[in-house]
Amino acid sequence: MDLNFTDAQRAFRAEARQWLEANVPAEPLPSLDTKEGFALHRAWEKKLYKDRWSVVDWPAEYGGRGASIFEWLIFEEEYWRAGAPLRVNQNGIFLLGPTLQHFGTPEQKARFLPSMASSEHVWAQGWSEPGAGSDMAAIRSTARLEGDHYILNGQKTWSSRAAFADWTFGLFRSDPEAQRHKGLSFLLVPLDAPGVTVRPIPQLDGETGFAEIFFDDVKVPVDQRLGNHNQGWDCFVATAGVERGLYLRSPGRFQETARRLAALYRECGDAGDPGLRDAVVKTWMDTEAFCLGTYWTASKLEAGEKIGSETSCTKIFWSELDVAANETALKLLGPEAGLIGDGDPNKVGPSWLDGFLFSIAGPIYAGTNEIQRDIIAERVLGLPRSR
Repeated sequence: MDLNFTDAQRAFRAEARQWLEANVPAEPLPSLDTKEGFALHRAWEKKLYKDRWSVVDWPAEYGGRGASIFEWLIFEEEYWRAGAPLRVNQNGIFLLGPTLQHFGTPEQKARFLPSMASSEHVWAQGWSEPGAGSDMAAIRSTARLEGDHYILNGQKTWSSRAAFADWTFGLFRSDPEAQRHKGLSFLLVPLDAPGVTVRPIPQLDGETGFAEIFFDDVKVPVDQRLGNHNQGWDCFVATAGVERGLYLRSPGRFQETARRLAALYRECGDAGDPGLRDAVVKTWMDTEAFCLGTYWTASKLEAGEKIGSETSCTKIFWSELDVAANETALKLLGPEAGLIGDGDPNKVGPSWLDGFLFSIAGPIYAGTNEIQRDIIAERVLGLPRSR
Protein backbone atom coordinates (compact mmCIF):
# COMPACT_ATOMS: atom_id res chain seq x y z
CA MET A 1 0.00 0.00 0.00
CA ASP A 2 1.42 3.37 -1.09
CA LEU A 3 0.58 6.02 1.51
CA ASN A 4 1.60 8.88 -0.76
CA PHE A 5 -1.13 10.67 -2.70
CA THR A 6 -0.53 11.32 -6.39
CA ASP A 7 -0.60 14.78 -7.94
CA ALA A 8 -4.00 13.95 -9.47
CA GLN A 9 -5.38 12.88 -6.09
CA ARG A 10 -4.11 16.06 -4.44
CA ALA A 11 -5.75 18.11 -7.20
CA PHE A 12 -9.00 16.20 -6.67
CA ARG A 13 -8.85 16.98 -2.94
CA ALA A 14 -8.29 20.68 -3.65
CA GLU A 15 -11.25 20.80 -6.05
CA ALA A 16 -13.53 19.02 -3.58
CA ARG A 17 -12.46 21.27 -0.70
CA GLN A 18 -13.03 24.41 -2.75
CA TRP A 19 -16.53 23.33 -3.81
CA LEU A 20 -17.56 22.28 -0.31
CA GLU A 21 -16.28 25.48 1.27
CA ALA A 22 -18.35 27.46 -1.25
CA ASN A 23 -21.53 25.39 -1.01
CA VAL A 24 -21.98 23.78 2.44
CA PRO A 25 -24.89 25.53 4.22
CA ALA A 26 -23.71 28.15 6.70
CA GLU A 27 -26.13 26.86 9.34
CA PRO A 28 -26.84 23.19 10.14
CA LEU A 29 -29.96 21.80 8.48
CA PRO A 30 -32.85 20.60 10.64
CA SER A 31 -32.77 16.90 11.52
CA LEU A 32 -33.32 14.66 8.49
CA ASP A 33 -35.66 12.60 10.71
CA THR A 34 -38.26 15.38 10.45
CA LYS A 35 -40.39 16.16 7.39
CA GLU A 36 -38.87 19.63 6.97
CA GLY A 37 -35.32 18.41 7.51
CA PHE A 38 -35.78 15.46 5.16
CA ALA A 39 -36.88 17.81 2.36
CA LEU A 40 -33.94 20.16 2.94
CA HIS A 41 -31.46 17.28 2.99
CA ARG A 42 -32.95 15.96 -0.26
CA ALA A 43 -32.46 19.44 -1.79
CA TRP A 44 -28.81 19.37 -0.64
CA GLU A 45 -28.36 15.95 -2.30
CA LYS A 46 -29.74 17.40 -5.54
CA LYS A 47 -27.19 20.21 -5.33
CA LEU A 48 -24.40 17.68 -4.88
CA TYR A 49 -25.72 15.76 -7.87
CA LYS A 50 -25.91 18.86 -10.10
CA ASP A 51 -22.14 19.35 -9.81
CA ARG A 52 -21.46 15.58 -9.82
CA TRP A 53 -20.37 15.29 -6.20
CA SER A 54 -23.11 12.98 -4.91
CA VAL A 55 -21.58 9.74 -6.25
CA VAL A 56 -18.04 10.60 -7.28
CA ASP A 57 -16.98 6.97 -7.78
CA TRP A 58 -19.94 6.01 -10.00
CA PRO A 59 -19.69 5.97 -13.80
CA ALA A 60 -20.44 9.26 -15.55
CA GLU A 61 -23.60 7.92 -17.19
CA TYR A 62 -25.18 7.53 -13.75
CA GLY A 63 -24.15 10.97 -12.49
CA GLY A 64 -20.70 10.23 -11.13
CA ARG A 65 -17.15 11.20 -12.01
CA GLY A 66 -15.70 7.73 -12.49
CA ALA A 67 -13.39 8.46 -9.56
CA SER A 68 -11.27 5.76 -7.93
CA ILE A 69 -12.07 4.33 -4.53
CA PHE A 70 -9.15 6.36 -3.14
CA GLU A 71 -10.66 9.56 -4.50
CA TRP A 72 -13.97 8.63 -2.91
CA LEU A 73 -12.18 8.29 0.44
CA ILE A 74 -10.52 11.67 -0.13
CA PHE A 75 -13.90 13.25 -0.89
CA GLU A 76 -15.36 11.74 2.29
CA GLU A 77 -12.51 13.21 4.33
CA GLU A 78 -13.19 16.65 2.86
CA TYR A 79 -16.95 16.25 3.22
CA TRP A 80 -16.74 15.61 6.95
CA ARG A 81 -14.03 18.24 7.46
CA ALA A 82 -16.38 20.81 5.89
CA GLY A 83 -19.23 19.93 8.27
CA ALA A 84 -21.54 19.07 5.36
CA PRO A 85 -25.05 17.67 6.01
CA LEU A 86 -25.66 13.99 6.70
CA ARG A 87 -26.51 11.99 3.58
CA VAL A 88 -30.27 11.38 3.60
CA ASN A 89 -30.00 8.83 0.78
CA GLN A 90 -27.10 6.81 2.15
CA ASN A 91 -29.13 3.59 2.07
CA GLY A 92 -29.48 3.99 -1.67
CA ILE A 93 -26.18 5.55 -2.64
CA PHE A 94 -23.83 3.66 -0.31
CA LEU A 95 -25.61 0.32 0.09
CA LEU A 96 -28.02 -0.49 -2.72
CA GLY A 97 -26.11 1.45 -5.38
CA PRO A 98 -22.96 -0.73 -5.39
CA THR A 99 -25.08 -3.90 -5.22
CA LEU A 100 -27.25 -2.77 -8.11
CA GLN A 101 -24.19 -1.95 -10.20
CA HIS A 102 -22.93 -5.50 -9.64
CA PHE A 103 -26.16 -7.52 -9.94
CA GLY A 104 -28.48 -5.24 -11.91
CA THR A 105 -29.41 -5.58 -15.56
CA PRO A 106 -28.52 -2.69 -17.91
CA GLU A 107 -32.19 -1.68 -17.85
CA GLN A 108 -32.29 -1.67 -14.03
CA LYS A 109 -29.13 0.41 -13.81
CA ALA A 110 -30.45 2.98 -16.27
CA ARG A 111 -33.80 3.11 -14.47
CA PHE A 112 -32.71 3.31 -10.85
CA LEU A 113 -29.17 4.66 -10.54
CA PRO A 114 -29.58 8.23 -11.91
CA SER A 115 -32.68 8.92 -9.78
CA MET A 116 -30.83 7.45 -6.79
CA ALA A 117 -27.76 9.61 -7.38
CA SER A 118 -29.92 12.76 -7.60
CA SER A 119 -32.13 11.71 -4.65
CA GLU A 120 -35.20 12.15 -6.80
CA HIS A 121 -35.90 8.79 -5.21
CA VAL A 122 -34.71 8.27 -1.63
CA TRP A 123 -34.37 4.66 -0.51
CA ALA A 124 -35.23 2.96 2.78
CA GLN A 125 -33.73 -0.24 4.08
CA GLY A 126 -36.15 -3.16 4.33
CA TRP A 127 -34.14 -5.80 6.18
CA SER A 128 -35.34 -6.45 9.72
CA GLU A 129 -38.60 -8.13 10.65
CA PRO A 130 -40.13 -8.73 14.10
CA GLY A 131 -38.55 -12.21 14.15
CA ALA A 132 -35.54 -11.53 11.94
CA GLY A 133 -33.10 -8.86 13.05
CA SER A 134 -29.44 -9.78 12.92
CA ASP A 135 -30.51 -13.27 11.79
CA MET A 136 -31.62 -12.29 8.30
CA ALA A 137 -32.02 -15.92 7.23
CA ALA A 138 -35.15 -16.05 9.43
CA ILE A 139 -37.10 -13.82 6.99
CA ARG A 140 -40.84 -14.61 6.92
CA SER A 141 -42.27 -11.93 4.64
CA THR A 142 -43.33 -13.71 1.48
CA ALA A 143 -43.12 -13.06 -2.25
CA ARG A 144 -45.37 -15.40 -4.24
CA LEU A 145 -44.52 -15.48 -7.93
CA GLU A 146 -47.56 -15.21 -10.17
CA GLY A 147 -46.71 -14.77 -13.85
CA ASP A 148 -44.72 -11.57 -14.28
CA HIS A 149 -45.41 -10.28 -10.75
CA TYR A 150 -44.64 -11.12 -7.15
CA ILE A 151 -47.36 -10.80 -4.51
CA LEU A 152 -45.83 -9.54 -1.26
CA ASN A 153 -47.20 -10.09 2.23
CA GLY A 154 -45.60 -9.49 5.59
CA GLN A 155 -43.90 -6.83 7.65
CA LYS A 156 -40.55 -5.07 7.91
CA THR A 157 -39.54 -3.06 10.96
CA TRP A 158 -36.80 -0.63 11.99
CA SER A 159 -36.66 0.42 8.34
CA SER A 160 -34.20 3.30 8.19
CA ARG A 161 -35.54 6.41 6.40
CA ALA A 162 -38.84 4.69 5.56
CA ALA A 163 -40.98 7.40 7.20
CA PHE A 164 -40.32 9.80 4.30
CA ALA A 165 -38.59 7.68 1.63
CA ASP A 166 -39.87 6.76 -1.84
CA TRP A 167 -38.64 3.17 -2.27
CA THR A 168 -37.39 0.29 -0.16
CA PHE A 169 -35.22 -2.73 -0.91
CA GLY A 170 -35.33 -5.99 0.99
CA LEU A 171 -35.44 -9.77 1.13
CA PHE A 172 -38.65 -11.77 0.81
CA ARG A 173 -39.19 -15.53 1.05
CA SER A 174 -40.14 -16.64 -2.46
CA ASP A 175 -39.89 -20.39 -1.79
CA PRO A 176 -41.91 -21.31 1.32
CA GLU A 177 -40.40 -24.81 1.38
CA ALA A 178 -36.80 -23.58 1.49
CA GLN A 179 -34.87 -23.15 4.72
CA ARG A 180 -32.75 -20.34 6.05
CA HIS A 181 -30.78 -18.41 3.40
CA LYS A 182 -32.23 -20.36 0.46
CA GLY A 183 -35.44 -19.46 -1.33
CA LEU A 184 -35.18 -15.69 -0.81
CA SER A 185 -35.55 -13.00 -3.46
CA PHE A 186 -34.21 -9.44 -3.35
CA LEU A 187 -36.93 -6.99 -4.40
CA LEU A 188 -37.21 -3.23 -5.02
CA VAL A 189 -40.58 -1.85 -3.88
CA PRO A 190 -42.11 1.65 -4.22
CA LEU A 191 -43.53 2.75 -0.88
CA ASP A 192 -46.58 4.29 -2.53
CA ALA A 193 -47.63 0.99 -4.16
CA PRO A 194 -51.18 -0.21 -3.40
CA GLY A 195 -51.15 -2.42 -0.32
CA VAL A 196 -48.08 -0.82 1.28
CA THR A 197 -48.60 0.83 4.68
CA VAL A 198 -45.81 2.81 6.32
CA ARG A 199 -46.12 3.40 10.07
CA PRO A 200 -43.44 5.77 11.49
CA ILE A 201 -41.70 4.73 14.71
CA PRO A 202 -41.03 7.71 17.03
CA GLN A 203 -37.63 7.72 18.68
CA LEU A 204 -36.98 8.90 22.25
CA ASP A 205 -36.62 12.44 20.91
CA GLY A 206 -39.92 12.18 19.02
CA GLU A 207 -38.30 12.15 15.58
CA THR A 208 -38.96 9.38 13.07
CA GLY A 209 -35.72 7.87 11.82
CA PHE A 210 -37.43 4.50 11.36
CA ALA A 211 -40.75 3.02 10.35
CA GLU A 212 -42.61 -0.25 10.07
CA ILE A 213 -43.66 -1.30 6.58
CA PHE A 214 -46.65 -3.61 6.04
CA PHE A 215 -47.28 -5.47 2.77
CA ASP A 216 -50.81 -6.63 1.99
CA ASP A 217 -51.00 -8.36 -1.42
CA VAL A 218 -48.57 -5.87 -2.94
CA LYS A 219 -47.88 -6.49 -6.64
CA VAL A 220 -44.23 -6.06 -7.66
CA PRO A 221 -43.13 -6.69 -11.28
CA VAL A 222 -40.45 -9.31 -11.81
CA ASP A 223 -38.20 -6.68 -13.40
CA GLN A 224 -37.91 -5.10 -9.93
CA ARG A 225 -36.12 -8.18 -8.64
CA LEU A 226 -32.37 -7.81 -8.23
CA GLY A 227 -30.48 -11.00 -9.06
CA ASN A 228 -32.06 -14.38 -9.68
CA HIS A 229 -35.30 -15.82 -8.34
CA ASN A 230 -34.77 -17.55 -4.97
CA GLN A 231 -31.13 -16.39 -4.90
CA GLY A 232 -31.52 -13.04 -3.19
CA TRP A 233 -29.13 -14.05 -0.43
CA ASP A 234 -26.21 -13.38 -2.77
CA CYS A 235 -27.39 -9.77 -3.20
CA PHE A 236 -27.95 -9.42 0.54
CA VAL A 237 -24.44 -10.66 1.38
CA ALA A 238 -22.96 -8.16 -1.06
CA THR A 239 -25.00 -5.30 0.43
CA ALA A 240 -24.21 -6.34 4.01
CA GLY A 241 -20.52 -6.48 3.14
CA VAL A 242 -20.70 -2.89 1.88
CA GLU A 243 -22.64 -1.82 5.00
CA ARG A 244 -20.25 -3.43 7.46
CA GLY A 245 -17.11 -2.74 5.51
CA LEU A 246 -16.10 0.22 3.42
CA TYR A 247 -18.93 2.51 2.39
CA LEU A 248 -21.36 3.08 5.26
CA ARG A 249 -18.79 4.52 7.67
CA SER A 250 -15.79 6.13 6.01
CA PRO A 251 -12.75 7.19 8.08
CA GLY A 252 -13.49 10.85 7.36
CA ARG A 253 -16.47 10.70 9.73
CA PHE A 254 -14.32 9.53 12.66
CA GLN A 255 -11.38 11.79 11.82
CA GLU A 256 -13.68 14.77 12.23
CA THR A 257 -14.98 13.36 15.54
CA ALA A 258 -11.40 12.88 16.76
CA ARG A 259 -10.52 16.49 15.83
CA ARG A 260 -13.58 17.80 17.67
CA LEU A 261 -12.77 15.65 20.69
CA ALA A 262 -9.18 16.91 20.84
CA ALA A 263 -10.45 20.50 20.64
CA LEU A 264 -12.95 19.79 23.42
CA TYR A 265 -10.17 18.39 25.60
CA ARG A 266 -8.07 21.51 25.08
CA GLU A 267 -11.08 23.58 26.12
CA CYS A 268 -12.22 21.49 29.10
CA GLY A 269 -8.99 19.97 30.35
CA ASP A 270 -9.18 16.62 32.07
CA ALA A 271 -12.36 17.46 34.05
CA GLY A 272 -10.64 16.18 37.19
CA ASP A 273 -9.86 12.82 35.61
CA PRO A 274 -6.34 12.51 34.15
CA GLY A 275 -7.40 9.23 32.50
CA LEU A 276 -9.50 11.23 30.07
CA ARG A 277 -6.34 12.44 28.34
CA ASP A 278 -5.47 8.84 27.56
CA ALA A 279 -9.00 8.25 26.28
CA VAL A 280 -8.72 11.21 23.90
CA VAL A 281 -5.32 10.02 22.66
CA LYS A 282 -6.66 6.49 22.18
CA THR A 283 -9.56 7.81 20.12
CA TRP A 284 -7.11 9.65 17.89
CA MET A 285 -4.87 6.58 17.52
CA ASP A 286 -7.78 4.23 16.84
CA THR A 287 -9.15 6.62 14.24
CA GLU A 288 -5.83 6.69 12.42
CA ALA A 289 -5.65 2.89 12.61
CA PHE A 290 -9.14 2.66 11.10
CA CYS A 291 -8.12 5.08 8.35
CA LEU A 292 -5.00 3.08 7.47
CA GLY A 293 -6.96 -0.18 7.58
CA THR A 294 -9.55 1.26 5.20
CA TYR A 295 -6.90 2.40 2.73
CA TRP A 296 -5.39 -1.09 2.94
CA THR A 297 -8.78 -2.60 2.11
CA ALA A 298 -9.19 -0.12 -0.75
CA SER A 299 -5.79 -1.17 -2.08
CA LYS A 300 -6.92 -4.79 -2.12
CA LEU A 301 -10.09 -3.89 -4.01
CA GLU A 302 -8.13 -1.82 -6.53
CA ALA A 303 -5.90 -4.86 -7.10
CA GLY A 304 -8.97 -6.95 -7.96
CA GLU A 305 -9.25 -8.79 -4.65
CA LYS A 306 -12.50 -9.25 -2.76
CA ILE A 307 -13.36 -8.62 0.87
CA GLY A 308 -15.50 -11.12 2.73
CA SER A 309 -16.27 -11.97 6.32
CA GLU A 310 -13.44 -9.77 7.58
CA THR A 311 -15.87 -6.86 7.15
CA SER A 312 -17.33 -8.02 10.46
CA CYS A 313 -14.05 -6.98 12.12
CA THR A 314 -14.35 -3.55 10.54
CA LYS A 315 -17.94 -3.14 11.68
CA ILE A 316 -17.08 -3.97 15.29
CA PHE A 317 -14.13 -1.59 15.24
CA TRP A 318 -15.88 1.51 13.91
CA SER A 319 -19.02 1.02 15.99
CA GLU A 320 -17.10 0.64 19.25
CA LEU A 321 -14.78 3.51 18.32
CA ASP A 322 -17.82 5.76 17.87
CA VAL A 323 -19.22 4.86 21.29
CA ALA A 324 -15.88 5.39 23.03
CA ALA A 325 -15.29 8.80 21.42
CA ASN A 326 -18.72 10.14 22.37
CA GLU A 327 -18.57 8.70 25.90
CA THR A 328 -15.25 10.49 26.42
CA ALA A 329 -16.77 13.76 25.24
CA LEU A 330 -19.66 13.45 27.70
CA LYS A 331 -17.22 12.83 30.56
CA LEU A 332 -15.22 15.92 29.56
CA LEU A 333 -18.37 18.06 29.48
CA GLY A 334 -19.62 16.87 32.85
CA PRO A 335 -23.16 18.00 33.82
CA GLU A 336 -23.42 20.15 30.67
CA ALA A 337 -23.45 16.96 28.59
CA GLY A 338 -27.00 16.14 29.65
CA LEU A 339 -28.53 19.40 28.44
CA ILE A 340 -30.92 18.89 25.57
CA GLY A 341 -30.32 22.45 24.37
CA ASP A 342 -32.45 25.25 23.01
CA GLY A 343 -31.25 25.26 19.42
CA ASP A 344 -28.15 27.37 20.18
CA PRO A 345 -25.40 25.94 17.90
CA ASN A 346 -22.74 27.41 20.19
CA LYS A 347 -23.66 25.00 22.97
CA VAL A 348 -21.51 21.92 22.41
CA GLY A 349 -23.23 19.67 24.96
CA PRO A 350 -26.33 18.87 22.91
CA SER A 351 -24.34 17.96 19.77
CA TRP A 352 -22.22 15.47 21.69
CA LEU A 353 -25.30 14.07 23.41
CA ASP A 354 -26.92 13.52 20.01
CA GLY A 355 -23.73 11.85 18.84
CA PHE A 356 -23.66 9.56 21.85
CA LEU A 357 -27.31 8.55 21.54
CA PHE A 358 -26.74 7.67 17.89
CA SER A 359 -23.46 5.88 18.58
CA ILE A 360 -24.97 3.37 20.99
CA ALA A 361 -27.08 2.05 18.12
CA GLY A 362 -23.90 1.28 16.16
CA PRO A 363 -23.19 -2.07 17.85
CA ILE A 364 -26.76 -3.10 16.91
CA TYR A 365 -27.48 -1.97 13.35
CA ALA A 366 -25.73 -3.60 10.35
CA GLY A 367 -25.83 -6.82 12.40
CA THR A 368 -25.22 -6.87 16.15
CA ASN A 369 -21.61 -7.05 17.26
CA GLU A 370 -22.37 -10.29 19.07
CA ILE A 371 -23.38 -11.85 15.75
CA GLN A 372 -20.32 -10.31 14.06
CA ARG A 373 -18.06 -11.96 16.63
CA ASP A 374 -19.67 -15.31 15.85
CA ILE A 375 -19.00 -14.71 12.15
CA ILE A 376 -15.37 -13.83 12.85
CA ALA A 377 -14.91 -16.91 15.02
CA GLU A 378 -16.41 -19.30 12.50
CA ARG A 379 -15.58 -17.84 9.08
CA VAL A 380 -12.38 -15.88 9.68
CA LEU A 381 -10.69 -17.88 12.45
CA GLY A 382 -12.19 -21.25 11.53
CA LEU A 383 -13.27 -22.06 15.08
CA PRO A 384 -15.98 -24.70 15.69
CA ARG A 385 -19.58 -23.58 16.12
CA SER A 386 -20.60 -22.97 19.72
CA ARG A 387 -24.10 -24.33 19.25
